Amino acid sequence: MRIAEIYRSIQGEGLLTGVPSVFVRVSGCNLRCWYCDTPYASWQPRGRDISIDEIVAHIEEWECGHVVVTGGEPMLFAELMPLCERLRAAHRHVTIETAGTLYLPVACDLMSISPKLSNSAPSADSHPRWRRRHERERHRPEVIRRFVAEHAYQFKFVVDSPADLAAVNNYLCEFPEIARGRVLLMPQGTDAEQLASRTAWLRPYCQANHLIFCPRKQIEWFGPVRGT
Repeated sequence: MRIAEIYRSIQGEGLLTGVPSVFVRVSGCNLRCWYCDTPYASWQPRGRDISIDEIVAHIEEWECGHVVVTGGEPMLFAELMPLCERLRAAHRHVTIETAGTLYLPVACDLMSISPKLSNSAPSADSHPRWRRRHERERHRPEVIRRFVAEHAYQFKFVVDSPADLAAVNNYLCEFPEIARGRVLLMPQGTDAEQLASRTAWLRPYCQANHLIFCPRKQIEWFGPVRGT
């Protein structure tokens, strides 16, 4: 697998916020979100090819029960399947973070799905080719339904403005099988000030609509830096 980084930190997003975890970040993505906070795994993918044995050896350097495979897009790599099998055989809790556009029959403990709404598309002027590809690939209902049927899951939506809330609601109406108690809305932002300004209206919306407000604690704790 092409790996951008492997590190130990604290989960800053989702239902497992605050849990010490080892993060395995693959390098490579089939989408190009304009707000991507890990461009070194998408827009300018960097990393090196590492064997499953090497990845597992790195993880074993830390005594940590939780492993998060993130990206980029982990589902691009068929090696994800044997990696997850090895980790779960070693009694690690495995979370996979995916955009939900590609399917692999992987075994994991939590499928963390971050659907990309229309607010994620890159500029048509600056990136016309990626804009077309992004819009073509960002929504795969058949993949979402398989993940929901086969895994324990959470859904994390990035919300940039109040106008995005209608798109989130439309998405949830399209998939009534998604339990609202497993839907999290996150403010878009890469610094504390941006997050605070969006939190001011996003948190009350979540409370009023029985959704979970999801702060991005890793930015509050560490800032937008690698290895966190």
